[in-house]
Amino acid sequence: QVQLVESGGGLVQAGGSLRLSCAASGIIFSTYDMGWYRQAPGKQRELVASVTIGGRTNYADSVKGRFTISRDNAVNTVYLQMDSLKPEDTAIYYCNVMVRGRNYWGQGTLVTVSS
Repeated sequence: QVQLVESGGGLVQAGGSLRLSCAASGIIFSTYDMGWYRQAPGKQRELVASVTIGGRTNYADSVKGRFTISRDNAVNTVYLQMDSLKPEDTAIYYCNVMVRGRNYWGQGTLVTVSS
């Protein structure tokens, strides 16, 4: 059973930083690409960043230079380091993995950035 558990969200002032974590179980973590998505109120869920099994990363234009995705295969965890946060980064952040054509999501962690 695939399970993703996010943590690390919270309330932060603009310009601050947060580090999100996503612990995965039920999969051979090192053999899957991983992603972070976010959904702001009234908006569609969007890809924030992804990391391949080989460590190649990809970022949405809106977070390039501010966010860093990384993975630690030893502890089955993917991270999202978020720096220079802006109020428009406020959203629920979700971890994602696709296994055999099916998308799996965590429960999400809320990030609120105050101005």
